[in-house]
Amino acid sequence: MSGHETEVKFFVRDLEPIEMRLRALKAHLIQTRTHETNLRFDNSNNDLRRNSRVLRLRQDEKARFTFKGPSEEMEGGVLGRQEIEFVVEDFSNAKLFLEALGFKPVVFYEKFRATYELNGIHIMLDELPYGKFVEIEGEQVQELRRIADLLELKWENMVKAGYHALFDRAARKYGLEPSRLSFEALSGVQIDPRDMEIQPAD
Repeated sequence: MSGHETEVKFFVRDLEPIEMRLRALKAHLIQTRTHETNLRFDNSNNDLRRNSRVLRLRQDEKARFTFKGPSEEMEGGVLGRQEIEFVVEDFSNAKLFLEALGFKPVVFYEKFRATYELNGIHIMLDELPYGKFVEIEGEQVQELRRIADLLELKWENMVKAGYHALFDRAARKYGLEPSRLSFEALSGVQIDPRDMEIQPAD
């Protein structure tokens, strides 16, 4: 997949009512709840991060390379960015390939994700070690807003920061290692969403 990613993200207290609304709307489940592991890469100067770019290797049902360009704010505060993603055969060899090019893993993070599709819009239900989120991805901002309204999500409480940027805020507050966002590392840690500067949209 290559093109332009347009998405909006919401922090929620409970995913179950969201999923019930999706089912009531006859949304199509295209990926059941699946565990993901992700590695973000950068060079020794952290040039990608300094220039708001992302190079990621993900393992869920398949292994995938993803490149994301800098975010651009669009209508209604929604963020859009270039995204190039493709499947690779082997996660370990893909990691070795990037390391041979001079990149190194700088962040590990994991989550559970279920994905629905409704009228050409993808809705992702994400469970991270520090909270639950809904991502809505499509082409037109008005389409994203319509889906958010159907799911009874407060548009004004959208989250503009990425998952790792949110964790950076929490890591500073709670003395956590910012390069490892895992369920094990955060076991027993209760993070106040206000410390990540976010509010629930449900």
